Amino acid sequence: MTTRSTKPAWVIDKERMKRTSANETVWLFGLHAVRDALVNPARQKLRLVLTKNAADKLADAIAAGGLEPEIVDPRKFDVPIDEGSVHQGAALEVKPLNWGSLQDIAASGEGAPLLVLLDRVTDPHNVGAVLRSAEVFGARAVIAPQRHSAPETGALAKTASGALERQPYLRVVNLADAMEELKAMGYILLGLDGEAEVTLGQALAEAGSRPIGLVMGAEGPGLRDKTRDTCDRLVRIPASGGFGSLNVSTAAAVALYATATR
Repeated sequence: MTTRSTKPAWVIDKERMKRTSANETVWLFGLHAVRDALVNPARQKLRLVLTKNAADKLADAIAAGGLEPEIVDPRKFDVPIDEGSVHQGAALEVKPLNWGSLQDIAASGEGAPLLVLLDRVTDPHNVGAVLRSAEVFGARAVIAPQRHSAPETGALAKTASGALERQPYLRVVNLADAMEELKAMGYILLGLDGEAEVTLGQALAEAGSRPIGLVMGAEGPGLRDKTRDTCDRLVRIPASGGFGSLNVSTAAAVALYATATR
Protein backbone atom coordinates (compact mmCIF):
# COMPACT_ATOMS: atom_id res chain seq x y z
CA MET A 1 0.00 0.00 0.00
CA THR A 2 1.36 3.39 -0.94
CA THR A 3 0.74 6.54 1.03
CA ARG A 4 0.14 9.86 -0.63
CA SER A 5 2.60 12.64 0.09
CA THR A 6 1.28 15.33 2.42
CA LYS A 7 3.88 17.83 1.24
CA PRO A 8 2.62 20.98 -0.51
CA ALA A 9 3.09 21.05 -4.27
CA TRP A 10 5.63 23.89 -4.06
CA VAL A 11 7.80 21.84 -1.68
CA ILE A 12 7.69 18.84 -4.02
CA ASP A 13 8.62 21.08 -6.98
CA LYS A 14 11.52 22.59 -5.05
CA GLU A 15 12.86 19.17 -4.05
CA ARG A 16 12.53 17.88 -7.61
CA MET A 17 14.45 20.86 -9.00
CA LYS A 18 17.14 20.43 -6.36
CA ARG A 19 17.63 16.78 -7.39
CA THR A 20 17.72 17.74 -11.07
CA SER A 21 20.24 20.50 -10.38
CA ALA A 22 22.50 18.10 -8.46
CA ASN A 23 22.79 15.88 -11.54
CA GLU A 24 22.98 18.67 -14.13
CA THR A 25 26.14 19.56 -15.99
CA VAL A 26 26.80 22.28 -18.56
CA TRP A 27 29.19 22.36 -21.51
CA LEU A 28 30.80 25.78 -21.91
CA PHE A 29 32.59 26.55 -25.17
CA GLY A 30 34.72 29.25 -26.73
CA LEU A 31 38.09 30.55 -25.55
CA HIS A 32 36.70 33.41 -23.47
CA ALA A 33 33.99 31.44 -21.65
CA VAL A 34 36.29 28.48 -20.98
CA ARG A 35 39.14 30.71 -19.75
CA ASP A 36 36.90 32.56 -17.28
CA ALA A 37 35.42 29.32 -15.97
CA LEU A 38 38.85 27.72 -15.52
CA VAL A 39 40.11 30.57 -13.36
CA ASN A 40 36.88 30.77 -11.31
CA PRO A 41 37.56 28.93 -8.01
CA ALA A 42 33.81 28.67 -7.36
CA ARG A 43 33.23 26.69 -10.56
CA GLN A 44 33.27 22.88 -10.29
CA LYS A 45 35.07 21.64 -13.39
CA LEU A 46 34.64 18.11 -14.74
CA ARG A 47 36.13 17.67 -18.21
CA LEU A 48 38.25 19.89 -20.45
CA VAL A 49 38.49 19.20 -24.20
CA LEU A 50 40.89 21.30 -26.28
CA THR A 51 42.67 21.38 -29.59
CA LYS A 52 46.43 21.88 -29.42
CA ASN A 53 46.04 25.47 -30.63
CA ALA A 54 43.44 26.28 -27.97
CA ALA A 55 45.55 24.63 -25.26
CA ASP A 56 48.46 26.89 -26.16
CA LYS A 57 46.24 29.98 -25.90
CA LEU A 58 44.78 28.86 -22.56
CA ALA A 59 48.01 27.64 -20.92
CA ASP A 60 47.84 30.01 -17.92
CA ALA A 61 44.13 29.31 -17.31
CA ILE A 62 44.70 25.55 -17.56
CA ALA A 63 47.37 25.78 -14.88
CA ALA A 64 45.03 27.81 -12.65
CA GLY A 65 42.09 25.46 -13.23
CA GLY A 66 43.98 22.34 -12.18
CA LEU A 67 42.21 20.11 -14.71
CA GLU A 68 44.16 17.95 -17.16
CA PRO A 69 42.92 18.68 -20.68
CA GLU A 70 42.06 16.13 -23.35
CA ILE A 71 43.86 17.23 -26.51
CA VAL A 72 41.92 16.28 -29.64
CA ASP A 73 42.21 16.65 -33.40
CA PRO A 74 40.23 19.71 -34.61
CA ARG A 75 38.43 17.43 -37.09
CA LYS A 76 37.28 15.15 -34.24
CA PHE A 77 36.04 17.70 -31.74
CA ASP A 78 33.32 15.43 -30.37
CA VAL A 79 31.58 17.10 -27.42
CA PRO A 80 27.82 17.46 -26.80
CA ILE A 81 27.30 21.05 -27.95
CA ASP A 82 25.00 22.29 -30.69
CA GLU A 83 26.26 21.68 -34.19
CA GLY A 84 27.58 24.91 -35.65
CA SER A 85 28.57 26.37 -32.27
CA VAL A 86 31.72 28.49 -32.57
CA HIS A 87 33.76 26.59 -29.98
CA GLN A 88 37.23 27.80 -31.08
CA GLY A 89 38.65 24.40 -30.11
CA ALA A 90 37.73 24.74 -26.42
CA ALA A 91 34.97 23.09 -24.38
CA LEU A 92 34.61 22.58 -20.64
CA GLU A 93 32.04 20.48 -18.78
CA VAL A 94 31.07 22.07 -15.46
CA LYS A 95 28.45 22.07 -12.72
CA PRO A 96 26.08 25.07 -12.64
CA LEU A 97 27.16 27.78 -10.22
CA ASN A 98 25.50 28.07 -6.82
CA TRP A 99 25.10 31.74 -5.91
CA GLY A 100 23.29 31.18 -2.62
CA SER A 101 19.95 32.57 -1.51
CA LEU A 102 17.98 35.47 -2.92
CA GLN A 103 17.90 37.13 0.49
CA ASP A 104 21.68 37.01 0.95
CA ILE A 105 22.42 38.34 -2.53
CA ALA A 106 19.75 41.06 -2.47
CA ALA A 107 20.50 42.25 1.06
CA SER A 108 24.27 42.11 1.20
CA GLY A 109 25.63 41.10 -2.20
CA GLU A 110 28.40 42.96 -3.96
CA GLY A 111 27.59 46.12 -5.87
CA ALA A 112 24.75 48.61 -5.61
CA PRO A 113 21.30 47.52 -4.34
CA LEU A 114 20.16 47.06 -7.93
CA LEU A 115 18.59 43.92 -9.44
CA VAL A 116 17.25 42.84 -12.81
CA LEU A 117 14.27 40.46 -12.85
CA LEU A 118 13.47 38.67 -16.10
CA ASP A 119 9.96 37.34 -16.66
CA ARG A 120 10.05 34.36 -19.05
CA VAL A 121 13.01 35.57 -21.11
CA THR A 122 14.05 32.30 -22.71
CA ASP A 123 16.59 33.37 -25.35
CA PRO A 124 20.08 32.56 -23.96
CA HIS A 125 21.64 35.30 -26.08
CA ASN A 126 19.35 37.93 -24.54
CA VAL A 127 20.02 36.67 -21.02
CA GLY A 128 23.76 36.53 -21.67
CA ALA A 129 23.69 40.14 -22.86
CA VAL A 130 21.67 41.20 -19.79
CA LEU A 131 24.22 39.51 -17.51
CA ARG A 132 27.01 41.40 -19.25
CA SER A 133 25.22 44.75 -18.79
CA ALA A 134 24.36 43.89 -15.17
CA GLU A 135 28.03 43.31 -14.45
CA VAL A 136 29.09 46.53 -16.18
CA PHE A 137 26.63 48.64 -14.19
CA GLY A 138 27.22 46.92 -10.85
CA ALA A 139 23.91 45.13 -10.30
CA ARG A 140 23.80 42.57 -7.51
CA ALA A 141 22.00 39.87 -9.50
CA VAL A 142 19.87 38.88 -12.44
CA ILE A 143 16.84 36.89 -11.29
CA ALA A 144 14.57 34.64 -13.38
CA PRO A 145 12.03 31.87 -12.77
CA GLN A 146 13.23 28.26 -12.90
CA ARG A 147 10.67 27.43 -15.57
CA HIS A 148 10.31 29.34 -18.82
CA SER A 149 13.69 31.07 -18.58
CA ALA A 150 17.08 30.53 -20.16
CA PRO A 151 19.12 27.98 -18.19
CA GLU A 152 22.88 28.19 -17.79
CA THR A 153 24.20 26.99 -21.16
CA GLY A 154 27.25 27.34 -23.35
CA ALA A 155 25.43 29.76 -25.66
CA LEU A 156 24.44 31.95 -22.71
CA ALA A 157 27.98 31.89 -21.30
CA LYS A 158 29.51 32.79 -24.65
CA THR A 159 27.18 35.78 -25.10
CA ALA A 160 27.83 36.88 -21.51
CA SER A 161 31.53 37.06 -22.38
CA GLY A 162 32.70 35.93 -18.94
CA ALA A 163 29.99 37.69 -16.92
CA LEU A 164 28.31 34.36 -16.09
CA GLU A 165 31.28 33.51 -13.86
CA ARG A 166 31.05 36.77 -11.90
CA GLN A 167 27.49 38.07 -12.11
CA PRO A 168 24.97 36.20 -9.93
CA TYR A 169 22.21 34.58 -12.00
CA LEU A 170 19.52 33.26 -9.65
CA ARG A 171 16.63 31.16 -10.89
CA VAL A 172 13.79 31.06 -8.38
CA VAL A 173 10.81 28.75 -8.04
CA ASN A 174 8.20 31.51 -8.24
CA LEU A 175 9.02 34.97 -9.58
CA ALA A 176 6.03 36.72 -7.95
CA ASP A 177 6.96 35.27 -4.55
CA ALA A 178 10.54 36.44 -5.01
CA MET A 179 9.25 39.91 -5.90
CA GLU A 180 7.17 40.05 -2.71
CA GLU A 181 10.25 39.01 -0.73
CA LEU A 182 12.27 41.82 -2.32
CA LYS A 183 9.54 44.38 -1.59
CA ALA A 184 9.57 43.30 2.06
CA MET A 185 13.33 43.99 2.03
CA GLY A 186 12.73 47.57 0.85
CA TYR A 187 13.19 47.20 -2.91
CA ILE A 188 11.04 49.25 -5.28
CA LEU A 189 10.12 47.12 -8.28
CA LEU A 190 9.78 48.98 -11.57
CA GLY A 191 8.22 47.02 -14.42
CA LEU A 192 9.27 48.09 -17.91
CA ASP A 193 6.23 48.61 -20.13
CA GLY A 194 6.26 50.64 -23.33
CA GLU A 195 2.66 51.80 -22.72
CA ALA A 196 3.22 53.06 -19.15
CA GLU A 197 2.39 56.68 -18.38
CA VAL A 198 5.34 57.27 -16.05
CA THR A 199 8.90 57.37 -17.41
CA LEU A 200 11.76 55.46 -15.84
CA GLY A 201 13.49 58.76 -15.01
CA GLN A 202 10.45 60.07 -13.13
CA ALA A 203 10.10 56.88 -11.11
CA LEU A 204 13.80 56.82 -10.24
CA ALA A 205 13.68 60.46 -9.09
CA GLU A 206 10.76 59.66 -6.80
CA ALA A 207 12.47 56.51 -5.47
CA GLY A 208 15.48 58.48 -4.29
CA SER A 209 18.19 56.23 -2.91
CA ARG A 210 16.00 53.19 -2.27
CA PRO A 211 17.03 49.79 -3.72
CA ILE A 212 15.66 49.19 -7.21
CA GLY A 213 14.54 46.05 -9.03
CA LEU A 214 14.07 46.42 -12.80
CA VAL A 215 11.46 43.93 -14.00
CA MET A 216 11.49 43.04 -17.69
CA GLY A 217 9.44 40.69 -19.84
CA ALA A 218 10.15 38.87 -23.07
CA GLU A 219 9.70 40.64 -26.37
CA GLY A 220 6.15 40.25 -27.62
CA PRO A 221 4.26 38.94 -24.58
CA GLY A 222 5.95 41.35 -22.15
CA LEU A 223 5.20 41.01 -18.45
CA ARG A 224 2.66 38.47 -17.27
CA ASP A 225 -0.41 39.80 -15.45
CA LYS A 226 0.76 38.49 -12.07
CA THR A 227 4.20 40.04 -12.57
CA ARG A 228 2.69 43.38 -13.60
CA ASP A 229 0.39 43.39 -10.58
CA THR A 230 3.30 42.67 -8.22
CA CYS A 231 5.41 45.59 -9.48
CA ASP A 232 5.28 48.83 -7.52
CA ARG A 233 5.08 50.86 -10.72
CA LEU A 234 5.05 50.35 -14.46
CA VAL A 235 7.47 52.64 -16.30
CA ARG A 236 8.63 53.26 -19.82
CA ILE A 237 11.87 54.26 -21.48
CA PRO A 238 11.06 57.45 -23.43
CA ALA A 239 11.44 57.13 -27.18
CA SER A 240 11.24 59.66 -29.99
CA GLY A 241 8.51 59.04 -32.48
CA GLY A 242 5.70 56.54 -32.28
CA PHE A 243 7.46 53.56 -33.77
CA GLY A 244 10.02 50.93 -32.90
CA SER A 245 10.97 49.32 -29.62
CA LEU A 246 14.05 48.02 -27.84
CA ASN A 247 14.70 44.34 -27.36
CA VAL A 248 14.96 43.15 -23.77
CA SER A 249 18.76 43.12 -23.58
CA THR A 250 19.07 46.65 -25.00
CA ALA A 251 16.28 47.94 -22.75
CA ALA A 252 18.04 46.35 -19.76
CA ALA A 253 21.28 48.12 -20.62
CA VAL A 254 19.52 51.51 -20.92
CA ALA A 255 17.56 50.99 -17.69
CA LEU A 256 20.63 49.79 -15.78
CA TYR A 257 22.62 52.83 -16.91
CA ALA A 258 19.80 55.20 -15.90
CA THR A 259 19.47 53.56 -12.49
CA ALA A 260 23.19 53.27 -11.77
CA THR A 261 23.80 56.93 -12.62
CA ARG A 262 20.77 58.51 -10.94
